Amino acid sequence: MSQTPVRSTTALRHLMELLATDASAEQFTAVAARARADGVAGDDLEEIDRAVATALGVRQVLRRQRRREAELTALFDTAGDLAALRDLDAVLRSIVRRARTLLRTDTAYLTLVDEAAQDTFMRVTDGSVSLAFQQLRLKLGEGLGGLVAQTMRPYASPDYRTDERFQHTRTIDHGVLDEGLVAILGVPLLLGSGPAGDRNVIGVLFAADRGPRSFSPDEVALLSSLAAHAAIAIDTARALADAKNAAAELTEANAVIQEHALSTQRAAEAHDRLTDLVLRGSEVSEVAAAVAEFLGGRLTIFDPRGEVLAQAGGEAGARPPDPDALLGAVARARAEGRSVRDGECWYCAVLAGQELLGSLAFHGRPDLDGPDRRLFERTGTITALLLLLRRTVVETENRVRGELLTDLLEGAGRDPVLLAERGHRLGVDLTRPHLVLVAEAETDPDGRLTAGAQQYLFGRAGLCCAYEHHVVMLVPDDGTEPGQAARAAADHLSQGLGTPVSVVAAGPCQGVAALPGCYTEGRRCLSAMRVLGLTGDGACAADLGFLGVLLGREQDTGGFVDRVLGPVLRWDERRGTELVRTLEAYFAVNGSHIRAKDLLHVHVNTVVQRLERVAALLGRDWDHPERALEIQLALRIHLVHQAGRRGKEGPASAPAARPGG
Repeated sequence: MSQTPVRSTTALRHLMELLATDASAEQFTAVAARARADGVAGDDLEEIDRAVATALGVRQVLRRQRRREAELTALFDTAGDLAALRDLDAVLRSIVRRARTLLRTDTAYLTLVDEAAQDTFMRVTDGSVSLAFQQLRLKLGEGLGGLVAQTMRPYASPDYRTDERFQHTRTIDHGVLDEGLVAILGVPLLLGSGPAGDRNVIGVLFAADRGPRSFSPDEVALLSSLAAHAAIAIDTARALADAKNAAAELTEANAVIQEHALSTQRAAEAHDRLTDLVLRGSEVSEVAAAVAEFLGGRLTIFDPRGEVLAQAGGEAGARPPDPDALLGAVARARAEGRSVRDGECWYCAVLAGQELLGSLAFHGRPDLDGPDRRLFERTGTITALLLLLRRTVVETENRVRGELLTDLLEGAGRDPVLLAERGHRLGVDLTRPHLVLVAEAETDPDGRLTAGAQQYLFGRAGLCCAYEHHVVMLVPDDGTEPGQAARAAADHLSQGLGTPVSVVAAGPCQGVAALPGCYTEGRRCLSAMRVLGLTGDGACAADLGFLGVLLGREQDTGGFVDRVLGPVLRWDERRGTELVRTLEAYFAVNGSHIRAKDLLHVHVNTVVQRLERVAALLGRDWDHPERALEIQLALRIHLVHQAGRRGKEGPASAPAARPGG
């Protein structure tokens, strides 16, 4: 009797030790079995049985508390992960791993909704071994996960393979079978706090076993809590991504605004600089330098023919563009009404209305952007304005210079002092020796010869005017031989006009009073060149031989002609005969009566009769060498005088037959 309380106390102490060590349920029931084996009976045995039952209840409560503590710890850890969110993938992997650990399942995984494809896809897995399973995509409503995503409610199946509540597909069943899953629990990832109609499902969180299993409501609640954290993580990550993208867009927009502001400021500075250049009447070279500096490249300005007017920036001595490429690009720019790019070079036409004044070429910035491209095009407008201003100034100056030269050539009644003073104001020193160049074009219907002569004299202290159907230029004597100066002018003017231009140089002459005489000499020599067939060439009196010497020295050529040919000239004048013309033809064919009659289109007897009349008028020795040379010279002078008289009314063509030597 005295040992029974001791046994009861020992059993109770043992039960407390088992509770402290979280022993198994079998160890608790073994205490009651041992008491029976030891012969404990009656009230003591009942007390021990009640103590074992109570201990088992306490054990279950403790285990539930520890599990709840672990769940709360996991949830707090997950919340901490969200608070320090840096990598969405890392947070989702942590949530899936904790779901697998807390629910003690073989695997756990998370799918997300693809709104564009209207299905769900695997995002994170833990414990999965099947590649086919990891690549599954479930349409909304298909399988357990598709039904969860569609209805936004949790679903659990102790054996998915035989569960007829879900829509099975070959692809899903193959993936589940390949992974070996049997029991599956899925809960939705929801965003929004309103009723179901106001909430949005973004994915599904799963826990699954490879054997049959029933999931308790506590396990469903736990997985739902983890799913809520996962939804928050995804939403937070998306918000951060959107904020980051918005910040990047704002940064980019700010950069664009700053760049635009800088471009606007540069454009304003360039506009002010170009406006100042125009107001100061600057040269196009200054415009080229300013724009090349602003754009950071090489700018070349061309005239309408493609000749370089100015160049600035870039490498010194850089070669200009190919002429054909320049002409083609400028034609495109005129057609399109703005600058064009050809290779690495930009081109712009310089226009005044439809008139092409020149062109621009810019090299060094193939990617010329909007504001800089507009600056380049505005440069074309500025250049056109400067060229028009310069042309107006030049035309005005040329008119004033032409008026002075006209007064100098007329001479009579002009005050030499006043003429010299006018020349001084125009930068022309009329006290220095000058050459007088007299030019005549074979064809010049639109008066381009005068403009060409003005351009030829550009930059030289000379004068130019149109006078008596000729173009007269007065240039300072720089030591160049007159004939060479005439030939240089003839070559330049012929190339510029595209038609033969004849030029005669007279002088050098010094003083205002000598200029009319030099012009007269030049005009006579020009008539002699026309008679001698030297059209399109340049010469001076010395280049025309004895005929030139006679013309240039102001000899009494009229008296010489009358002394040698007077009887024949008067005979033709009184009787209307053609003795002079017959003499021209006779000398032109070297004294052949037969060939002379072909030139004159008469019978040979007529030629003989006319020459007999010449012999009667001039003497029988008229065709001897000495007399023949004198007669031919008189004939040439006579023809030059006739050409000179016709030259005052316009250029005359040379006769069909010219006397020979």
